[in-house]
Amino acid sequence: MASMGSSGFLIIPWLLLATSAALFSAGVSSGENTPAVFVFGDSILDTGNNNYLPTLSKCNFPPYGRNFPGGKPTGRFTDGKVISDLIAGDLGIKDLLPPYLDPNLGAQDLSTGVAFASAFLVTQASESLVELYKLGARKIGVFSTLVSGCVPEGRTVGGGEERKCAENFNELARIYNGKLSFEMDNLNKQLPGVKMVFVDLFSPLLGIIKDPETYGFAVTKEGCCGTGYIEAAVLCNQLSPFTCANTSEYIFWDSVHPTEKANRILVSKVRDSINELL
Repeated sequence: MASMGSSGFLIIPWLLLATSAALFSAGVSSGENTPAVFVFGDSILDTGNNNYLPTLSKCNFPPYGRNFPGGKPTGRFTDGKVISDLIAGDLGIKDLLPPYLDPNLGAQDLSTGVAFASAFLVTQASESLVELYKLGARKIGVFSTLVSGCVPEGRTVGGGEERKCAENFNELARIYNGKLSFEMDNLNKQLPGVKMVFVDLFSPLLGIIKDPETYGFAVTKEGCCGTGYIEAAVLCNQLSPFTCANTSEYIFWDSVHPTEKANRILVSKVRDSINELL
């Protein structure tokens, strides 16, 4: 990363839950050109690094990837493309962001961006941002937590028999987002020349969940895979019964991760904020 040491980085951490986070970084050489995207984080952004790690948290098997080009599972925790791919494509860099651990990675892949995404603790996020600042990052966008009480797994765990949104989980997310925004304000004051923007994803996703018909969704409480209540990673596989036939009706692919369609909507809703940093 030290080789990217210009003043025009775009660093976007995605703080998904209180126990995990992700980081999106796009090297920027000018206000109109974004030549590279680098992603650090968890399974929401991972493009396949877990394939090469000693972990049971893998998804390089059907039905994952069934709407991906070629219909093949790649290690992305959704039916198609993840947010990392979509942002890279939206910025005109590349259609797919390869995982850094892919042994077939070439020099051209590295020059235009890769995904380092795998989980790291949110308590390390602030320190990581400061460290990246020391390496030259100056334009930083920090995403809010998602609506953890309204993802299918959150409903199953804390939503009662009716599987409503677990409001205690959501309230914790709201409190956390407030503290996160406050921390960004402090870092803006402490780090000379840095521009940090807090990007709210909690509200847009909650809006989609509350008004799914507007966005063409029919199912909000369950994921597409299996029963949609708890299935994710190895629990979501080609033997999982009841997997849906039409992912376009679902906000969530499994019990945690949004579908590619939902990812595309979220990216469109935060693009203006990203543009502020370019």
